[in-house]
Amino acid sequence: MTAPLEQPSPSTGDMDALAALLRGRRLVVLTGAGCSTESGIPDYRGPGTRARARNPIQHREFLTRPEVRTRYWARSLLGWPRFSSARPNAAHQALATLEREGHVLGLITQNVDRLHHAAGSQRVIELHGALARVRCLDCEAIEPRVELQERLRALNPGFAERTAELRPDGDAELPVEAVRDFQVAVCIRCGGTLKPDVVFFGDNVPPPTVEAAFSLLEEGDALLVVGSSLAIYSGFRFLQRAADRHMPIGLVNIGECRGGELVDVRVEARAGEVLPQLAAALATG
Repeated sequence: MTAPLEQPSPSTGDMDALAALLRGRRLVVLTGAGCSTESGIPDYRGPGTRARARNPIQHREFLTRPEVRTRYWARSLLGWPRFSSARPNAAHQALATLEREGHVLGLITQNVDRLHHAAGSQRVIELHGALARVRCLDCEAIEPRVELQERLRALNPGFAERTAELRPDGDAELPVEAVRDFQVAVCIRCGGTLKPDVVFFGDNVPPPTVEAAFSLLEEGDALLVVGSSLAIYSGFRFLQRAADRHMPIGLVNIGECRGGELVDVRVEARAGEVLPQLAAALATG
């Protein structure tokens, strides 16, 4: 599901206030799913998905229940082609421009789609990993997801021709009965269990990743949050740290947001509309 068609446009006053807040400062940007919905990747908590419950993959269930892994990889076989074909939108492009022009020091992203890299951003910390990689839980070997796709197709002839709705995890909606005979691929090195190299719900962000993100934040003069409700702690902690450091905080997001009282300027509009305008405003000084 893409972003809702009818969404508020940023007011001139809001845009002027955001530009004034961030102008002349070294920006650290925290991005969430709302930065990628305009690229066709659905989210869990945005305006277009709140009316329909979407249950994320749970870390413990994936590790302990073979049937959960089977269901995930079956759905992933269907969802991966569309997920991997997503392209950066105007928000991603504007953030890459802001970095090239020296306004943005780097990005901390909760997204697993690698669209910031595709847009040209150089310093990107992926809090939750990337779906482009698959890791063996037994020997730690890494396999590109695109190569696993071919192995899954070979093990399950004809399965990829099914149609299904894309989900936020990069997999697809699929009834339980459709996956009973699905064959799951194993590690090509040791025959072990494979998992997408991402942080599922209920798991923890690796400490080195958290430390790198806090280190980046310490270098900055201001924090800009884009497309995140900050509902989960993995992202919210950076808003807290920025507030503790008395950093100016800007927010671009549609809908409810945790910690809104800590934000100095909020623009409730599409990131793909706001960020190009912000980049243009900061470029002119």
